[in-house]
Amino acid sequence: MSQKNDGQLASNALLTKYNFNVDGMTCASCVGRVERALTGTDGVAKATVNLMTERAHVEVSDSKISADDLVKIIGGAGYKAELIDEQKPVEAPKSSGCGCGSKKADSAQTCQSEAKPAAAVAASATSQKFDLNIEGMTCASCVGSVERALQAVDGVASASVNLATERAQIVADGARVNTDKLIEAVVKAGYQAREIDVAAKQSAGEMRAQKREKEAQILQRQTLLAVLLTLPVFVLEMGSHLIPGVHMLIDRTIGMQNSWYLQFVLTTLVLFGPGLRFFKLGIPALLKAAPDMNSLVAVGTLAAWGFSTISTFMPSVLPEGTVNVYFEAAAVIVALILLGRYLEARAKGRTSAAISRLVDLQAKTARVVRNNKVVDVPLEDVRVGDHVQVRPGEKVPVDGSVIEGSSYIDESMITGEPVPVIKEIGAEVVGGTINKSGSFTYQATKVGSDMVIAQIIRMVEDAQADKLPIQAMVDKVTRWFVPAVMAAAVITFVIWLIFGQSPSLGFALVNAIAVLIIACPCAMGLATPTSIMVGTGRAAEMGVLFRRGDALQRLREASVIAFDKTGTLTLGKPVLAHFEAVAGQDEAKILTLAASVEARSEHPIAAAVVQAAEDKGLVLKDVQNFNAIAGMGLVADVDGQQVAVGAGRHMAALNIDITPLEKVADQLASQGRSSIYVAVNGQLAAILSIADPLKPSTKQAIDALHQMGLKVAMITGDSRHTAEAIARSLSIDHVEAEVLPGGKVDALKRLSSNGEVLVFVGDGINDAPALAAADVGIALGTGTDVAMESADIVLMSGDLRGVINALAVSRATIRNIRENLFWAFAYNIALIPVAAGVLYPLWGTLLSPMLAAGAMALSSIFVLSNALRLRKVKPALQV
Repeated sequence: MSQKNDGQLASNALLTKYNFNVDGMTCASCVGRVERALTGTDGVAKATVNLMTERAHVEVSDSKISADDLVKIIGGAGYKAELIDEQKPVEAPKSSGCGCGSKKADSAQTCQSEAKPAAAVAASATSQKFDLNIEGMTCASCVGSVERALQAVDGVASASVNLATERAQIVADGARVNTDKLIEAVVKAGYQAREIDVAAKQSAGEMRAQKREKEAQILQRQTLLAVLLTLPVFVLEMGSHLIPGVHMLIDRTIGMQNSWYLQFVLTTLVLFGPGLRFFKLGIPALLKAAPDMNSLVAVGTLAAWGFSTISTFMPSVLPEGTVNVYFEAAAVIVALILLGRYLEARAKGRTSAAISRLVDLQAKTARVVRNNKVVDVPLEDVRVGDHVQVRPGEKVPVDGSVIEGSSYIDESMITGEPVPVIKEIGAEVVGGTINKSGSFTYQATKVGSDMVIAQIIRMVEDAQADKLPIQAMVDKVTRWFVPAVMAAAVITFVIWLIFGQSPSLGFALVNAIAVLIIACPCAMGLATPTSIMVGTGRAAEMGVLFRRGDALQRLREASVIAFDKTGTLTLGKPVLAHFEAVAGQDEAKILTLAASVEARSEHPIAAAVVQAAEDKGLVLKDVQNFNAIAGMGLVADVDGQQVAVGAGRHMAALNIDITPLEKVADQLASQGRSSIYVAVNGQLAAILSIADPLKPSTKQAIDALHQMGLKVAMITGDSRHTAEAIARSLSIDHVEAEVLPGGKVDALKRLSSNGEVLVFVGDGINDAPALAAADVGIALGTGTDVAMESADIVLMSGDLRGVINALAVSRATIRNIRENLFWAFAYNIALIPVAAGVLYPLWGTLLSPMLAAGAMALSSIFVLSNALRLRKVKPALQV
């Protein structure tokens, strides 16, 4: 079992974390260059760059390194960076801590009690987060002034101000503090402030999407222009070679020399018009001795254009027999690669469709009761505590709790469950879900970034930005790939120049260009992140949230799935499982008497008996002389009759013979259930047993896991006898019984002693350490927040069939990544030698630079198209 969190909690808690948008990256070598520039800086603990999302996640241990410093470092590598957000370090208390056991140690996810004054902790039940834009700050002193002003407001627990983002994050008692008070405090300190509303928080993502769309439109126009300019060049040159009639027509009309002049003009327009982007990025990278894909295209096309220009205007400087033009190669290469870039940009937009659909789930307005009037307000104006009205067919605007009315709500977009759920007074509702029938009013409890849908979006984005272990291999290869390709191109040029047939200079040039173009490592850089984006997005639509991208790979390698019992395999709520009266007794009457007595008890068993009576419509009776005997049972008078309820030893103490129901008791014992007896006026009347029933999906899920070749284990605090009875009924392979709450981690160690990759599925607070310690922790979304924060994967519905769907997505995604990597590597390994001309001595075959450009573009399109197939992954089991 891997100790993922060993030694990390303390160190990670002191890291400042930054997220940047990075523009200008086009291939895997660009990613490697940015990462090396960042990780080569003292004080940078970790840097992860994702080509697909065009983002960099940087963790810094040195407080002297600012966001501006990191932007300059990325700029020095040749790329433009823009800060998205910053997460300041939160030092954990020196005491034993919050006890949540979270392995993520993310300052954005720390317990609310950390680093708060005592008064704030007491008020945490009504704590609320506020975000403000601060204007007018120029230095660290300004930051301190604003922070002090905010912290002085009564009810503010903490205030954090960021100079780089000009933002303030405040945690305060929502009952005592509002946005106006905070803005007033900032203004008094001499600065301007305004609230960052929900729309503004989303606008960064929307602006990024708009920017991508604009880039796609620009690429579309540039590609169209390049094609229109290239077509005449292609016809003039290639038509002359392929069709004798075209050659004669050109010669008779404009003449071959004039044809070359025209090709020069058109190709120059292509290269230094639409193709200028390659030179702007590629030449500086080359001059820094850090060539990338753009460098390969720039060098290749410039070589073809330069040689052709000399042939056209200064043919005398070239060796005899080598005068020729390759304008069409340079122009077609630019046109084809621009086409590939355009298709990539369109495909990239589709890979993030899952995030867009999640964002679209949110309502735009809400009907809020203000000053005893119902008014429609923008979503960003809804506050915690507001009373919100929802009519049939409307979306629920924000999270909250129903206070009036009832309705059925479709939560399939959040949980994956297709059946609408009844919501009555006291029930929780989630923003983004759809009200099917009925009207109701609820009190808002979470708004903005605290809403469930916002948390889901954040989890999916975090997972999509992650790197898988398999990516490490790609990074190592691509680090040296582009320089190796350029070396191969030089070697190809020299060999053809020395040993090639006449005109050797022409052959050397064409083959070297083909090597440069064919080897662009676009597909390598896209292979992994595209699959992660689509796979995690599809999983979210199934109600499976991968909080960490690397959990995709670890889950696929799992060999043992261990389940907590109570609340995971079972409903976590005791029910009356068996009730049988002695012959001649009225079961309804005896149950009424027993439930009437149990209604005076606070024991969970008592609640189950009372609930069973109420479900049957029985009316409970008044009780007198109630007496609870510790460890034994209950005795009371009901309707003039003495009723005793308890275990066998309780009956023995009252001298009541239980022999008539011994066979039933033995049968219940074989099922791992304890018997409880009911006696009326000193005579045995009935036997009953209480059980925590299995979830309806449990058996189906475990059978499916066995079919997938996995070993299933159960960890429970129940007695060995009871646990083994449950295990037999479910065909569970291994049982860890009588486990104390703190012993689950030790139980996991025993299960993984042979080196198995272990997955643990749980839901409770006491499951958090085990979820953190397992190779992969899966938490039920119906469980506690602490358990979910400790897990790698969250099942929003709490249905165990989600485990099967998570495994299915994991296996499909890793298979897809391997297919992509195979294609990307195999393509380069196979075609670089062909481009260099190794087949020419055998069959006279050479790879035209134009065909090389087309093949390179197609390889990226194949990788993206293959990744998009993951959008069609079907749930292995319908939840």
